[in-house]
Amino acid sequence: MRTLTKELQSEITPKRAIEILREGNVRFMNNLKANRNLLQQVNETSDGQHPFAVILSCIDSRTSAELIFDQGLGDVFSVRIAGNILNDDILGSMEFACKVAGSKIVVVLGHTKCGAIKGACDDVELGNLTTLLSKIKPAVLAETSTPNNRNSTNETFVQNVAEINVKQTIELIKQKSPILNEMIQKNQIGIVGGMHNISTGEVVFYEDTLIV
Repeated sequence: MRTLTKELQSEITPKRAIEILREGNVRFMNNLKANRNLLQQVNETSDGQHPFAVILSCIDSRTSAELIFDQGLGDVFSVRIAGNILNDDILGSMEFACKVAGSKIVVVLGHTKCGAIKGACDDVELGNLTTLLSKIKPAVLAETSTPNNRNSTNETFVQNVAEINVKQTIELIKQKSPILNEMIQKNQIGIVGGMHNISTGEVVFYEDTLIV
């Protein structure tokens, strides 16, 4: 697997970028790895990086984007925060990744059985975590299909909130970043939301969020 150069990155379209991620996830689920020399990539990326994707995911130890998409050094920008929530610093990082560094797709990736989602469902309050979880509360309120047991003991409710949270974050990115939204409209970059199943390793992308 070749290390990404500026020339190789420029040849990747938003559509191809998501295909690369899909192919990598299939390898991960089949316990296969692309043939790459990581130490060689350390040397080859020492003077610059040209990742093709920026991925916002949770800090959960089971959801490393590089692993579940079988990517190497210099391939993806990985942004990780509990509950894969959005803030201004993360948005600025995405703008850097796409506008400055040339990434071709923005991915918002949730995962099953997410502790941050459960915390928001249970109205947990704990120091600075309280502020973080408040950013997930709109997704909790938007889940209207569950009249009873609206807490972390209800796995269906939790998963519904996780999906809504991903999709709301996609919309927030487009609303809050004129830079990224313009790039999306001009087909310079793509955007998509998805869900990582921590039991199977599979990533499912939400087609209703996909723009490539």
